[in-house]
Amino acid sequence: MSTTELSSSESSISTSHFFAQLSRMKLIYRWPLMRNIQKENISEHSLQVAMVAHALALISNRKFNTQLDAAHIALMAMFHDATEIITGDLPTPVKYQNNAIATEYKKIEKLAEQQLLSLLPDEFIEDYQTLLDTEHQDAESAKVVKAADTLCAYIKCLEEIAAGNKEFVLAKRRLESMLEERMTPAVQYFIDVFIPSFSLTLDEMSSGNITKL
Repeated sequence: MSTTELSSSESSISTSHFFAQLSRMKLIYRWPLMRNIQKENISEHSLQVAMVAHALALISNRKFNTQLDAAHIALMAMFHDATEIITGDLPTPVKYQNNAIATEYKKIEKLAEQQLLSLLPDEFIEDYQTLLDTEHQDAESAKVVKAADTLCAYIKCLEEIAAGNKEFVLAKRRLESMLEERMTPAVQYFIDVFIPSFSLTLDEMSSGNITKL
């Protein structure tokens, strides 16, 4: 069946802009007030957060006897910044400058969550509520995603500093404090095992793994 025939046969189905909107995540850049050696959009960031959140859940389950749903947590992480399609990426120092701004921004984020959900066909809204609507997310899973988000921001700082960009030095210190506040055994394990490599060059990472011909 051709695309034209499919469109004709499904003409009674209303068009949804949901995924077209999500595709614009690649147009929203993070760290907008800072000089970046390597720009990072929220689509790239969300993939990395999903990978790290998935790893944190696995580490927690395997090493520290929890029962987290690693696959669902990875999906939550994929969508954690989707509302920024509507709100944009407000820099953290601005977002949390005072309680009034933080409170109002939370309200804006909530409206953005509902707006994104409203783009879906009705029969799929419930499926996406736990991914987009923070009120429908369980607290433990949300904490894992938040920790992964903080770790990925910290990794970004390490990469920029390693490339000679001092713009991220203060951000690194701020994120270290945030990681202390969100520290769990799984986060500490990730920091001990995986973080050191982010300050190495590709040659340094590869030197111990090259087999001589």
